[in-house]
Amino acid sequence: MTVPIKERLEEFRHALLGLHKTLVDSERVTYEQTVGTIRSPSQFLQLLTTDPWFAWLQPLSQLIVSMDEALDSKEPLTEAAVDAAVKEANLLLTPSEIGEGFAHHYYDALQRDPDVVIAHAEVMKLLGRHKS
Repeated sequence: MTVPIKERLEEFRHALLGLHKTLVDSERVTYEQTVGTIRSPSQFLQLLTTDPWFAWLQPLSQLIVSMDEALDSKEPLTEAAVDAAVKEANLLLTPSEIGEGFAHHYYDALQRDPDVVIAHAEVMKLLGRHKS
């Protein structure tokens, strides 16, 4: 029995959201150790949206937003749309020690924070199940 398309995308989105939160929390700790204490939730939100320190997280944020839009759309969700999201996530979540941008920052986060490793493993489990 196969999981309905919408449930499949919701499950995958939920795992990516968990990974995203873990990455944000990890980056916050590193930022505060390096730059200084973030004094309020509003300051943190502003840093998340405007500070170059956190800019590397934007591709993952955008992928989650595109999934939200697909789930909220009046158009029927297709298997191809879910497969495209899975493929994009698989490409995005490939860490690289020598790469740049998201891949390199992601590699660094995986090296420094076991919570990121656990969240990454959860997403990879789903990626393995949802490959077409």
